[in-house]
Amino acid sequence: MERQDFIITSLQSWEIGIGTTIRNFTLEISKQNRVLYINTPLDHSSWIRKGRHHAKDFRMDVINRKISPLRKINDNLWVLDFPFMVYSINKIPFPSVFDFFNKKNNRKIAKFINKYVEFLNFKDYTLFIDNDIYRSLYLKELLHPRLSIYYRRDYIIGVSYWKRHGSRLEPKIIAKSDIAMGNSTIFCEELKKYNSSVYLLETGVNLDLYDAQKKYQRPLDIEHIPHPIIGYVGSIFNLRLDEDLICIIAEKRPDYSFVLTGPEDDCFKKSRLHQMKNVFFTGPHQLNELPAYVYAFDVCINPQRINEITIGNYPLKIDEYLALGKPVVATNTPLMNEVFKDQVHLAKNAEEYLTFIDKGIEESKNPDLKIQRIEFAQTHSWENRVKILYKIIFAKD
Repeated sequence: MERQDFIITSLQSWEIGIGTTIRNFTLEISKQNRVLYINTPLDHSSWIRKGRHHAKDFRMDVINRKISPLRKINDNLWVLDFPFMVYSINKIPFPSVFDFFNKKNNRKIAKFINKYVEFLNFKDYTLFIDNDIYRSLYLKELLHPRLSIYYRRDYIIGVSYWKRHGSRLEPKIIAKSDIAMGNSTIFCEELKKYNSSVYLLETGVNLDLYDAQKKYQRPLDIEHIPHPIIGYVGSIFNLRLDEDLICIIAEKRPDYSFVLTGPEDDCFKKSRLHQMKNVFFTGPHQLNELPAYVYAFDVCINPQRINEITIGNYPLKIDEYLALGKPVVATNTPLMNEVFKDQVHLAKNAEEYLTFIDKGIEESKNPDLKIQRIEFAQTHSWENRVKILYKIIFAKD
């Protein structure tokens, strides 16, 4: 598919430092098509909330007319920010009142988008909604796209913020979309309850960033940590990661170093892991710095909890680990079994984690296994994923 127009809305801001699935997806589409990426508008509660970060500061500069709301990222890609705030409505307990203000937000957002659709001369475009339940609920009716797609990339309605209204409204946005997509078969089965045109679109890996041909310099903050290093890269949040499991395997293998790279939530900041001599937290890092950490690990792990949020989620980090040829040990879930069982050691408990980590250390010395992992990850490139999207759109047309 070439020379087509796409509008993409998402919960993720363009500036986000982690979880760049939709950003990579957008960049891949823009190689052959024009894309207008709609950045998340600032709401009043986020503005009032204490703390500063780059995304919030950028939005305030747009609101204060210090910078243009439209940014050109490359020849085919623009990011649109809003020079206004929207209502903070999630805490409204009454569905009818919530819906009233949510529709007002949608109309304000759509009016501004339409202004730049006309300015950029976008025609017959596809609207791709990435998990954005509230702010995109009415955009199909307000923007009149050629085709509307809703993509469940995460089970966000399992998070407390989204449960009250998201669990009520996600079925509605799924049902009204021309196509519904999920990044796992588990998600797809749930989507079929509300829409007959459901397709699987799994997450891809950025092979330019995780390049197996490149030699990465060992990061200074782990330069003196002894091998073997068992590593994790990603958000270190209690909702997704099993703190007790990590504690057990670190205690049972005191001669192994355990490195956790990424931002921590308050629960992990208070964790007893910080008192363990063989556990190291590096904190968050820029995206382009992360491959160097993975490259330095002997074995990579994904010790996730099993709950309604994680059980159907496609873990991008697994592809990133494999793209650099690393042995991987991960929690056994239906999705992991379906997609990665031949490339990843899948553990059901702490004892299996320990067994597979020991095995992974030995396998890290096997060049043939390394090549197999890299070749497998390369089949999950963003180029291949976007080709699947194009085939689905062609079939729908």
